[in-house]
Amino acid sequence: MIEIEFADQQQTLPVDKRRLEQAARLILDDHGPETVHLSVAVVDDATIHELNRQFLQHDYPTDVLSFLLENEAGRMEGEVIVSADTARAQAERLGVRADDELLLYLIHGVLHLVGFDDRHPRRRERMRRAERQYMEQCGICDHVWHVP
Repeated sequence: MIEIEFADQQQTLPVDKRRLEQAARLILDDHGPETVHLSVAVVDDATIHELNRQFLQHDYPTDVLSFLLENEAGRMEGEVIVSADTARAQAERLGVRADDELLLYLIHGVLHLVGFDDRHPRRRERMRRAERQYMEQCGICDHVWHVP
């Protein structure tokens, strides 16, 4: 059973919750345990900046944060927080759609929850391939790729 809750706490972008849920479910179906509770929040830069400072001691806004709250015997609980402000700014810089950029952030965050890592070159390439795979499964084949 996969349960996904959404909170849209920003005014920057219209959010297609169904699209984000579909992407999260694709990843969780492939890599997640049997029971998953996922919370997704779409926020502004001020909010993600504060969360980044509070939980990771990084004093700047970021694109995505993910927190694995529980991972035991067939059950996972996690949170993914994405910044609509950062998605819009990065999309303008890259010449891509802001909602596609936001989708990439969600995919990146959920991949972290299920064990993907981008801190080492070999693992980073595996994660980038997975990001491309899930973006393509969501119908995005022409996104300009960068490191989230």
